[in-house]
Amino acid sequence: MEILANVLVALVAALHVYILVMEMFLWQKKPGMSFHGLDAEMAQRTAALAANQGLYNGFLAAGLVWGLIAGDPTGYRAQIFFLGCVIVAGVYGAATANRRILVAQALPGALALAAVLVAG
Repeated sequence: MEILANVLVALVAALHVYILVMEMFLWQKKPGMSFHGLDAEMAQRTAALAANQGLYNGFLAAGLVWGLIAGDPTGYRAQIFFLGCVIVAGVYGAATANRRILVAQALPGALALAAVLVAG
């Protein structure tokens, strides 16, 4: 179960690196605009906001990677904390911005958290 938990945590970290890239570097380019359904004007007006969001997603990814490489009990506790942050961010994003964030962000975080707790 520990291997499954580590794989799921790594996948959630990779997801947040992907979000970082989309929001910080591709927001005003075709992949970022089409992914988020933005036109060029809206992408330009919201680029600073998106870059800030991307940075925070990078912090989530960094915390999850730290949790994977740190020895226990620190690694275990870091995974629980940062997966909790991922879930809260996903629920908040779904409630305030787009419901699909619940499935795209909170659900993977919750599955990884469950696996980490069971592997505990």
